Amino acid sequence: MNRNRFGAWALGAWLMLLPCWAVAAMGVDTIAATAEDGPVTLYYPTRAAEQAVLFGTLSLSVAARAAPERGNGRLIVISHGSGGSPWMYSDLARSLVEAGFVVAMPEHRADNFKDGSGAGPDSWTMRPAEVSRAIDAVGRDPRFAPGLSLHKVGMYGMSAGGHTALSLAGGRWSPERFKQHCEAHLVDDFPTCVGPATQLTGGALDSVKKWVALLVIRHRFDDSGWREHTDPRITAIVAGVPAAADFDMASLANPRVPLALITAKGDRWLNPRFHSDRVLQACRLCEHLADLPGAGHGALLSPLPPGLTGVIGDMLNDPPGYDRPRVTAEVNGKITAYFKHQLLR
Repeated sequence: MNRNRFGAWALGAWLMLLPCWAVAAMGVDTIAATAEDGPVTLYYPTRAAEQAVLFGTLSLSVAARAAPERGNGRLIVISHGSGGSPWMYSDLARSLVEAGFVVAMPEHRADNFKDGSGAGPDSWTMRPAEVSRAIDAVGRDPRFAPGLSLHKVGMYGMSAGGHTALSLAGGRWSPERFKQHCEAHLVDDFPTCVGPATQLTGGALDSVKKWVALLVIRHRFDDSGWREHTDPRITAIVAGVPAAADFDMASLANPRVPLALITAKGDRWLNPRFHSDRVLQACRLCEHLADLPGAGHGALLSPLPPGLTGVIGDMLNDPPGYDRPRVTAEVNGKITAYFKHQLLR
């Protein structure tokens, strides 16, 4: 065989050995809800053709309910923020799927786009175990389990999902610490303590709002018991703009697994001074994966739901001049590269 023919044969053989997911489309399917948990949305590599599918007000190009294609053998679980839906993280999911990952997103009970009745510490208490049960559910699913090795799972969480991420990294927190934080910093961190139902405007009603907020917080959140949850299958974590004011920062000084953070200096929902900055100060081993100096709290939601108004719009919409397509692509690429490095070595 001459050199040119051998080179062509070797190239063809090498191409045949490339992972089939390198050219795969993105499929989407669900694991049905149970009596204990909501549905789990799955994004994954597939050979099926994508089509435009409407999810609420968002049109996404996906292969709905398509047969999965074997990827790189690793699972990433995404914990959504308060009031979140699976579709608000589909751009990150696509970046991960294109790298061969399967992505699972549990719908957190009483803190999702259909039901926000338990948002805050009530949901934060339940979320880490819901992540573990989502991994269990994927491991039982005959469509996905054969192509996955669940001894090295990645986990990403944003906002309230970032709180979940810090818990799974070894952090401990208590409702009483949340209460103490709000008693000390109610005005400076009002959206964290009260949520998007109302805001301080400088008007005459502000004093009433603060009085009612503290009354409710003191009534609901006086439990001093530590909340902790670990899952040995989770071996790499990324926390995006996490809620963190109620954590014992000593518990995050040496995370049990590699932990990376994404921060946004313009975050008006979770003031970085009380949340992400405190984690970075405590955790010298954490990787500061990305800092978004001109971005607000909604920067890591992608696609951002259209038509957000009122308090939610003020908190999540992009500030003037923010280059969302460029920043989104860069951040999603960094998250994907981090998980590839941590889980595929």
